[in-house]
Amino acid sequence: MAVAHLEDNVLLHTRSEFIRVGAGLTVADALVEARRSNIDQRVLYFYVVDDEERLVGVLPTRTLLLSEPHQRVREIMVQRVVSLPSSATLADACEFFLLHRLLALPVIDQAGRMVGVVDVHVYAEEMSTVALHDAEEEEANDFFQIIGVRLEEVRRATPAAAFRRRLPWLMCNVGGGLAAAVVADAFEGVLARAVAVAAFIPVVLALAESVSIQSLTLTLQAHHSRGRMRFRRLLGAIAHELPVGALLGVACAAAIAGVAVLWKGDSALAVCLLATIATTVTLATGLGVLVPLTLHMLRTDPRIAAGPITLTLTDLATLATYLSLAAALL
Repeated sequence: MAVAHLEDNVLLHTRSEFIRVGAGLTVADALVEARRSNIDQRVLYFYVVDDEERLVGVLPTRTLLLSEPHQRVREIMVQRVVSLPSSATLADACEFFLLHRLLALPVIDQAGRMVGVVDVHVYAEEMSTVALHDAEEEEANDFFQIIGVRLEEVRRATPAAAFRRRLPWLMCNVGGGLAAAVVADAFEGVLARAVAVAAFIPVVLALAESVSIQSLTLTLQAHHSRGRMRFRRLLGAIAHELPVGALLGVACAAAIAGVAVLWKGDSALAVCLLATIATTVTLATGLGVLVPLTLHMLRTDPRIAAGPITLTLTDLATLATYLSLAAALL
């Protein structure tokens, strides 16, 4: 029964008591407005509206209290507002809370005017009930991962709906494949005079793809457990993965280069493979970290989009590097 509540309209769970302030007010004036409001609960955000009561910004209480009294609200407010339309459901709100990590969300009508505020504790209570229900069936279920509920809805979607949802990201692979064909065509002369170069293209691409997927998987696991990646964590992830990628690249490159010498007896080809694999495996490791984190920062679910994008970029970079070195060395 609790799961059915997820389809409730969000207006059923909003409160109409919130503090709205004008963008032209000073910090001192905004504090006066707060005292006059007499709201009998904790105030997390001040909502900035224009003359027509449309939401134009959000001002965290901490920011307001730490600002100079003479500063204007418009100077310190957050202009990129995360809000819910009044037509949204409870499940939509849960997804927004987990994606943006806010403590309250403003709800607006079609004209952009505020109609209420929904607090995170409403969803904590709702999801606790869902968790108790789900725990009887699966102990390992993390009840705060509402996005998983949404994915279950996708799994139950009609074939046409599933097709529309998944096709755009697969077209990324199609575009990448066509781009790779263009790259290969640009080096047609190299492939014609050094047939052995073409023989090693599959193994060069496979190594880079495998390492990028390994790095991507580790990054997505970290994203899932922490929920949010900050810039410091981004630097830490890159600093950890790049040395690993470099070591993997050197080891794999040495092995493949040795095979090239023994099989083809071509030391120039071996050097080309050594440089290509060492470089592209390291690059692929970096892409496996950067792509999902970039998607996360752009408010896109990296679990769906990161795979196709990472593989496409890895293939293009690897193929271009390999054929460029082959053209220079062979």
